[in-house]
Amino acid sequence: MQSNSNQTRNSDDINELMETFFKQAKTQFGSAIKSFWFYDGDLCPACSLNEIDTLKIKGKEAMSLNAFIHRESGTLIGYFLCASCAKRIFTDAQKHPYTQTALHTAIEKNLTAAYHDYLKKMKYG
Repeated sequence: MQSNSNQTRNSDDINELMETFFKQAKTQFGSAIKSFWFYDGDLCPACSLNEIDTLKIKGKEAMSLNAFIHRESGTLIGYFLCASCAKRIFTDAQKHPYTQTALHTAIEKNLTAAYHDYLKKMKYG
């Protein structure tokens, strides 16, 4: 049986959204942004415990699509969060706007490791 998150995730839609994020990042940061990559793992990159799933926003099902810039490579890395971590970030953002939290740091660390693993697989097969 396919999970709800996989039914919701369509690679064409994700690619289109990432291209939009990429264009926006290129506009804002210029040549510092060279490429984009999407983390398509089933487990949340924030907690590594929960599967990627939907959450309710204003009574509708939604997924938390996010991105950050991996500065070392100039890569915009996109990812989904599980509902629990997305809600935690929303709550933290209301309490401490424009502040990077420990959860953000964990996300970047985990996604950077996943990106490096991806690059190794691409290089060495």
